[in-house]
Amino acid sequence: MISQEAIFSIASKKEFEKITLKVFRFQYENNKIYQSFCNHLGKGPSIVKQISDIPFLPIQFFKSDKIVCTNDEPKVVFTSSGTTGMITSKHFVTDVSLYENSYNKAFAQFYGNIEDYCVLALLPSYLEREGSSLIYMVEDLIQSSNHENSGFYLHNYDELILKLIELDNSGQNVILIGVTYALLDLIEKEKFQLKNTIIMETGGMKGKRKEMIREELHAILCNGFGVSKIHSEYGMTELLSQAYSLGDGVFECPQWMQVLIRDTEDALTYVSEGKTGGINVIDLANINSCSFIATQDLGKKYPNHSFEVLGRFDNSD
Repeated sequence: MISQEAIFSIASKKEFEKITLKVFRFQYENNKIYQSFCNHLGKGPSIVKQISDIPFLPIQFFKSDKIVCTNDEPKVVFTSSGTTGMITSKHFVTDVSLYENSYNKAFAQFYGNIEDYCVLALLPSYLEREGSSLIYMVEDLIQSSNHENSGFYLHNYDELILKLIELDNSGQNVILIGVTYALLDLIEKEKFQLKNTIIMETGGMKGKRKEMIREELHAILCNGFGVSKIHSEYGMTELLSQAYSLGDGVFECPQWMQVLIRDTEDALTYVSEGKTGGINVIDLANINSCSFIATQDLGKKYPNHSFEVLGRFDNSD
């Protein structure tokens, strides 16, 4: 078994590759769904010698199967959001400390000490349902900030506007984490000029507004909040790690996470840097589930392992 310490202390490309291959072998042996998928492709441990040989499980399997490596009872089950009648993904998490370590260490890597911030969350569509991994993370960050004004806002926009202006004017560092459509609703009620606040969008119109390309969306949000950059978080129900963008839509991963870009016509081959394809995610924190996931997102990768998300495959949920 690979320890959490080994995963979260990865410090080099060589170490990442070594642990990734160990995780592949562990999951092949212990995750029956993943083993069956690999066998169908003729890619067992004797064939897989490098990261590019590893099969990536299509994310849709989380809708139809229980993707686990252990018989332990799940401590929490995260579920994806979906419109009425849609089958949602279920992520059975047997060791929630893996998730907590992952998001706390990643946040510290990109933003520093959580106690330096007041955390405000505008996540209505997530708060109104059970099983959101995003709510679990943000709730913990709010607690960890130890700030009396940190908290969730649902539809009380007027209260949030007053609080945000008051905190920002006082010189307090603030992070406002919001679902995209709610941030747009907020700036339609008030035009801000924020100096000490990070605006972090978590993506998604949730059927409330028409989808926009990122450049257009971020230009509107920058103008409405009076900031020069919009930050973003890239995560999903099926993962236990997040990538962050500190602006311009370019995401960076913590050391235990990486993306590869697959060819849209041939899922088993990869495209070169700068070319568009499907996003495959390696998330080593997902040790008890599956660390190798083929998402339905489209993106491109750059030389320093950063990447951009450009949209979704046609007809994907």
